[in-house]
Amino acid sequence: MMRRALIVSLVGAAANGPRAVLAQQGERIRRIGILIAVSADDAETQANLAAFLQQLRQLGWTDGRNVRIDTRWGGGDAERVRKHAAEMAALAPDVVLAPGGVTLTPLLQATQAVPIVFANVADPVGGGLVESLARPGGNVTGFTTFEFSVSAKWLELLKEVAPGITRAAVLRDSTLASGIGQYGAIQSMGPSLGVEVSPINLRDAGEIERAVVAFSRAAKGGLIVTGSAPSLIHRDLIISLAAQHKLPAVYSRRVFVTGGGMISYGPDYLDQFRRAAGYVDRILRGAKPADLPVQAPTKYELVVNLRTAKALGLTLPPAVLARADEVIE
Repeated sequence: MMRRALIVSLVGAAANGPRAVLAQQGERIRRIGILIAVSADDAETQANLAAFLQQLRQLGWTDGRNVRIDTRWGGGDAERVRKHAAEMAALAPDVVLAPGGVTLTPLLQATQAVPIVFANVADPVGGGLVESLARPGGNVTGFTTFEFSVSAKWLELLKEVAPGITRAAVLRDSTLASGIGQYGAIQSMGPSLGVEVSPINLRDAGEIERAVVAFSRAAKGGLIVTGSAPSLIHRDLIISLAAQHKLPAVYSRRVFVTGGGMISYGPDYLDQFRRAAGYVDRILRGAKPADLPVQAPTKYELVVNLRTAKALGLTLPPAVLARADEVIE
């Protein structure tokens, strides 16, 4: 409840704070579009947006005063996301924020003219979304989620906290280049750790449940949940299945661990959205996306849930706890 109250206060402060810069008489009100794949009640996304709005306010942009912000929510429905992307392109805002490849791809299909800043996209070059990291070209730039080498660290971490595992199921979105790349990095690390790696596709809840149940029938198994919109949409189910079948699991982001998952390692997503606000500010002031290099994360965080580890019968190594940025007891 305290976290939710903080998020609400940040959003309110970003919209109404006294330090906001009033638009000068006759100055054009700028427009920012935000297209989000998940539902509006997603707590992590609300926290990310609060960080984005707060940083915009610090840079002199306040919704309802000198900028208008239009936010569209996909609710986990790919067709709805495509519809919103087309509508947003037709509105021709000054810049659009696209948190994730699931929203970025349909936006690029809808417009090659409206500037777009993305956050949390794993492989924009491999996915054909930008020409290169240094010179993205076109109308899009932003911030990557992580390098694929980080994916291999998830398997290392799983083996460190559960040394007895010999099998790992990787939950990934096989329809995205990033899902294929993340799985490939994990698979390449398997032989050196003595772990057999197999994929589980994140198409729908039924497929996820059937695959995890089948995987759990053999002993010495664990899960790795890669970064993707489907993993977020189905995160409650995934966390529940891991607990029900006593599977140690490593996740790509903090929200899984605060929701009952065991351990996560990944970028600080709040920092990603603050940095994205900086690029939005630069574009509103005249910069071109093609001239702004795509940037990698600068902050990573390790989050541990001791209650979940205990329920799984695991005692986490002191070295892991010493590295943790947050420990939930």
